[in-house]
Amino acid sequence: MEFTGGGRLEIRVTSADVGKRVSVRYVTGSGEAGGMFTDAVGVLTSWDDRVLLITRRTGEAVRIAESSLVAGKVVPAAPARRRGPSATFPELARATARAWEPVESEALGGWTLRASDGFTRRANSVLPLGDPGLPVAEALAYARQWYADRKLPAYVQAATGAEGTQELLCAELDRLGWRREVSAEVRIGALAPIGDLDADVSAVRLSRAFDGTWLRRYRRFGEPGPAVRALLASGPSVWFASVAGPDGVPAAIGRCVVDGRWAGFMAVEVAPELRRRGLATSVMTALARRALDEGASVAWLQVEADNDGARALYDGMGFAPHHHYHHYRWAEA
Repeated sequence: MEFTGGGRLEIRVTSADVGKRVSVRYVTGSGEAGGMFTDAVGVLTSWDDRVLLITRRTGEAVRIAESSLVAGKVVPAAPARRRGPSATFPELARATARAWEPVESEALGGWTLRASDGFTRRANSVLPLGDPGLPVAEALAYARQWYADRKLPAYVQAATGAEGTQELLCAELDRLGWRREVSAEVRIGALAPIGDLDADVSAVRLSRAFDGTWLRRYRRFGEPGPAVRALLASGPSVWFASVAGPDGVPAAIGRCVVDGRWAGFMAVEVAPELRRRGLATSVMTALARRALDEGASVAWLQVEADNDGARALYDGMGFAPHHHYHHYRWAEA
């Protein structure tokens, strides 16, 4: 990482660069007693009281004392993708939202307040994809009351790590007392290679609707209520996959929503005792082939950051991280 100008380290970033992507080098520990150089790359989200706050791609916030800086510069807004399809953050965020439509929603300027009887954070959180038409603090206060009226905790879904994502909003949420509760990756990849996988799809059943047996494998949230059923059925073109298993419970299931060029994969689950036998691959391959028949060309999915097994599977299928999203919960007093 080159910071030099004329052979000398230079600090070429200032508080006027808040909101830009920067790369800095700073000293950790004591500079006189074994201090070490450390680098940080991310969006400069604030520079107050002689402290810089940099939000990395993963959403991690790094606080750096101004006095510890030894070099810094503004860098391009996002690195160029080396492989796979391209997508803007707003396009992908809207596609993922359409695949998981809430039971109830309300527009607040460019924000959408979503509620679905508490079933999943995605369907019970603010999706801020524009200007709310109010100062952020006032918009968040409105959202808190909106969720309180529905006896639900207040969440905001915000993203980091790509051009046009919401590092500044994440920093403001943290400053105002909202706490990050969970993070996930949104990954994308070309659809055709998934459909071309050498997978046994003969046992995969595809249907436009789910039934009680499909839900028995999906029932990780307890007895499915109306909100669960409505969310699962929502989306432009929805397909459900299942592989028969013992006792009427599918060995594996999956859900795919086709939306123009996009095919979104969700609810891919395999019986614990039957994992690592290729069932998840078979389900996704069968769904990918159906999505290709409908004209889709790009795949997306969401995976929690600590799900190493799923991440390894999706690496092998050609999925690459596009951005991270985070759910912030209002930390009530």
